[in-house]
Amino acid sequence: MNQQNNLALSLPNEVYKHCKKIFELVANASGQPFLVGGCVRDALLGLPSKDIDIEVYGLNRETLENILQDNFTLVEVGKSFGVYKILEANIDISLPRLESKTGSGHRGFTVKGNPYLSPKTAASRRDFTINSILYNPLSGELIDPFLGCKDLQKRILRHTGSQFSEDPLRVLRAMQFSARFNLKVAPETIELCKDISPETLPKERIFEEWKKLLTKGVTPSLGLEFLRNCGWIRYYPELFAMIGCIQDNSFQPEVDVWTHTMHCMDVFAKERLNDFEEDLVVGFAVLCHDIGKPVTTKLEDGCIRFPRHEYLGKALTRYYLERMTDQEGLINSVVTLVSNHMKPIEFFQSNAGDSDIRRLADDVKRIDRLMRVVSADEQGKSCRSYNPEGINWLLRRAKVLNVKDSPPEPLILGRHLIDIGVKPGKSFGLILSKCYEAQLEGLFDDLANGKKYAANLISAHGNILNNSY
Repeated sequence: MNQQNNLALSLPNEVYKHCKKIFELVANASGQPFLVGGCVRDALLGLPSKDIDIEVYGLNRETLENILQDNFTLVEVGKSFGVYKILEANIDISLPRLESKTGSGHRGFTVKGNPYLSPKTAASRRDFTINSILYNPLSGELIDPFLGCKDLQKRILRHTGSQFSEDPLRVLRAMQFSARFNLKVAPETIELCKDISPETLPKERIFEEWKKLLTKGVTPSLGLEFLRNCGWIRYYPELFAMIGCIQDNSFQPEVDVWTHTMHCMDVFAKERLNDFEEDLVVGFAVLCHDIGKPVTTKLEDGCIRFPRHEYLGKALTRYYLERMTDQEGLINSVVTLVSNHMKPIEFFQSNAGDSDIRRLADDVKRIDRLMRVVSADEQGKSCRSYNPEGINWLLRRAKVLNVKDSPPEPLILGRHLIDIGVKPGKSFGLILSKCYEAQLEGLFDDLANGKKYAANLISAHGNILNNSY
């Protein structure tokens, strides 16, 4: 389907200037340039375009290279099939190409560039109809061979063709696309995905799609429900176990842990900070905060309970994340949030003291980060109206104690022990540890009193400290 369309692309001025020049150069050489893929999709949705892809028809590779090299700093990233990057802007330029499955796994493809393919044939290699639209902003020509515009209008995510099943990563792309753009996955696409297995997908590629779900998904529950509907949730048994894990309706009428978690994920998405690292840690923590409930379910006095689910969820969270990433810092941060997510409300209810709050800050490192998890958890309980009193109480206390966004800084360091006459040795670490514990307990809150505490500690227990190693 060809049509004229005044599609407005939200491009930065500098990028638009480069795009315009590229289009004019190609057209003057009797080529046909088109914007393709995500930038066209985003423009149709009224979203800003970041990654710009241009496909050039009718020019061979040598001619295209000569045109570009005379006007831009060019880097070839796909020599065998003609893919180039313009360094002056975030623009990729390529020849039309086809992919054929020749081996197993995500990398088992042969790619051939052919500048004389028809736009429909070239677009057929793309995953979804909404990513298979071509647009020329100079002429206004829009080519939509698989009716992707219609699917966007109906908020449907549909696979382009039967080749979809050759790349299992596309199932996870469907997960994050449906969440990012509020799209319902077409029934026939769901059915196709049921017969696809992850094969030997590299975990780093899997992780990339999960990151997009958590940091870009407007409605993460849509993507996660898609995994459930197509059966891929079984490849994440820790999450799969939440489905059908019944909760006490008097507390959480969402019936099962899965449904409650879906509510929490959508709340989290509305409260994202647009800070990639922070949102990624908190997003995974919200997803996993009740992951321990299925293995701790007990019926007590006619009520369903999950004793210590936050602690038993640590190992399950770690196992789930380690199958996708080797980032130990990220994993530890998420696990710590999961294991502590019950404490803030408990602290509020018991009017916990300063030492408890300092110790919590020392454990989670950022109380404000933990409170984002708690906020999503509390708002995900649709059985009652959300009351932020407990969250605000702890944030105020943490701010007064100067531990809202960082753990307490140790007041006593090695140089301070030297100042009071302690010789460097094996006991240094133990003395510093005991001083820090005393600081958390509130036994001193400035350097002068800290030194006095250390001196008294050494005076009273010097022999024990020196013989502790």
